[in-house]
Amino acid sequence: MLSEKDKEIIARLSGDLPEGREPFKVLARQLGLEEEDLLRKIKEWKQQGVIRRFGAILNHRVAGYGENAMVVWRVPEERSREVGKIMASFPEVSHCYERAIQPDWTYNLFTMIHGRTRGECEKIAANISKDVGITDYRLLYSTRQFKKVSMKYF
Repeated sequence: MLSEKDKEIIARLSGDLPEGREPFKVLARQLGLEEEDLLRKIKEWKQQGVIRRFGAILNHRVAGYGENAMVVWRVPEERSREVGKIMASFPEVSHCYERAIQPDWTYNLFTMIHGRTRGECEKIAANISKDVGITDYRLLYSTRQFKKVSMKYF
């Protein structure tokens, strides 16, 4: 069971960290804690699986990656775990999900890839296809971004 202070910490950790060389020291001060206590709590939650990881959201367009594509893959169910792990290992893949097949949509693995151009995205998808031996896939390019934020808890 999480205390109100725990919920406050999680809410702050799920947003942007303060900029600077010691973001956890600043965050701890804002929360009324010592930095060591905050770091101990984070480590404890990490070990318990409450926190899986810390990540950064990169503005890919500003960084020179002008294209992204959701690649949808038709993968035999018995190979989905094996294939998903290989796909997820590609550095150009930021997201890799398995979803249930639907009557009118038979793709079950989804990867989001990022490239400088559409041609680069197509090459990445072709390399993934070659490595996993799956040739039934489609690239769905983003045309507009409506929202991109980190999840907010509590």
